[in-house]
Amino acid sequence: MVSRRFVLGGVLAGLAAPALAEGLALSPRPLARPMADALPARAAADARDLIAGAKLGGTIGYVVADARSGKILESANPRDALPPASTAKAITALFALERLGPGHRFTTRILATGPLRGGTLEGDLILAGSGDPELDTDKLGDLAARLAATGIRQVRGAFLFHDGALPAISRISDDQPDHVGYNPAISGLNLNYNRVHFEWKQAKGGYGVAMDARGERFAPPVRLARMEVVRRESPLFTYRERSGAEEWTVASKALGKGGSRWLPVRNPGAYVAEVFQVLARAQGINLPDAKRTARLPQGAQILAEWTGDPLSDVLRRMLRWSTNLTAEVVGLSASGAGGLRASGGAMSDWAKSRLGATGRFVDHSGLGAESRISAEQMVQALVAAQATPAGRALKPVLRDLGMRDGDGGAIESPVTVIGKTGTLNFVSALVGYVQPPSGRDLAFAIFCADPDRRDRIPMAQREQPEGGKSWTKRARRLQGQLIARWAGLYA
Repeated sequence: MVSRRFVLGGVLAGLAAPALAEGLALSPRPLARPMADALPARAAADARDLIAGAKLGGTIGYVVADARSGKILESANPRDALPPASTAKAITALFALERLGPGHRFTTRILATGPLRGGTLEGDLILAGSGDPELDTDKLGDLAARLAATGIRQVRGAFLFHDGALPAISRISDDQPDHVGYNPAISGLNLNYNRVHFEWKQAKGGYGVAMDARGERFAPPVRLARMEVVRRESPLFTYRERSGAEEWTVASKALGKGGSRWLPVRNPGAYVAEVFQVLARAQGINLPDAKRTARLPQGAQILAEWTGDPLSDVLRRMLRWSTNLTAEVVGLSASGAGGLRASGGAMSDWAKSRLGATGRFVDHSGLGAESRISAEQMVQALVAAQATPAGRALKPVLRDLGMRDGDGGAIESPVTVIGKTGTLNFVSALVGYVQPPSGRDLAFAIFCADPDRRDRIPMAQREQPEGGKSWTKRARRLQGQLIARWAGLYA
């Protein structure tokens, strides 16, 4: 049995895989055999043996189909609606590509409401975001340098920030521990994936701690988020918002000699404005403390701006690193809805009308426990998408997953597998395309879920539940075995 101190230390040192902490609420189902009419009996028995050998429990649903015709070649529990986990991001990418276009760019601007005279702005200075999910401290520092190049040194009016381009959402999912960075807040101003860097080092008589917005080139201190080390063994963290500050405590017994990790920020607009104020000061610009403004003034002058990469590049990184904030920002931007549930509903309606795929999405990242889609419907979406401009733009940004041997190791193969993985607590999903050098392409979806085990996990243990890593390893091995089998049989 792993000691509690080891587990807490591992979590604080960043050893836990953040994707393993999502919630799942589903009644357990018995494992069903593959459809009898989907493939020859000998091949079906092989598939059953692979599933039995994985010893996952819960429900395993999969479909593999001819990617051109959509004809199902093999399936198991194809119509069971299961949590898609981060494979929902593939649908989000299609949704955003069609609604926004692959060339869409997010822009962060500095606006002025008055003239600039002798280094003094005779009016208000406004930091205005459009939701850029990839804005980081270094880019914000470059924006401050561009502002300094205009000659501005002080502001006669107020320093304002506008984060209303997207709805203010304090967290993606309510069933996660407070301290997990993969469950961030969302707004029209985002920075460092809405996380603050917490660093600690053992010192004589206690610990020295620092909270900053760390980048590669800049590491400005942050006042908005505060940390206190408390002599206790548990809970690991506590969090509260008070008087505009985000106050954390951490258990001293979990810290060891030193380390660091990222913690979520729940008021990202104020966080971005505070960091920009510090970066501007380093450029010789004296700004007062920032205040939020609900509206942008008409006719304001653009003094400086930072424009992000095209959406296709943003989505490629989202699918590679499975960044939840990026998924929610592009989904909300595509729908124009006022909240995540409404936005997820808009994407669900779009997928049904545009791709003929029925599913229920409560967000765009797959983190929400109530999202559901069957393997059959996911494959329907992947097949139908190929006839759309968005679908043709999706394939180049999907991750090359590679082929795996029977033990899960990467192997050289002329067959290409591209797709999206999804991993939550006792949920593992994989969707995508198998592309042989010759022959037919395949579309597939594999969903594995053991909801009964998830239901027993206390909230405090959802970042790194006991048995979660080994379960996920077995699920991923099964997925690799199934894909290798399909490539040999059908591709």
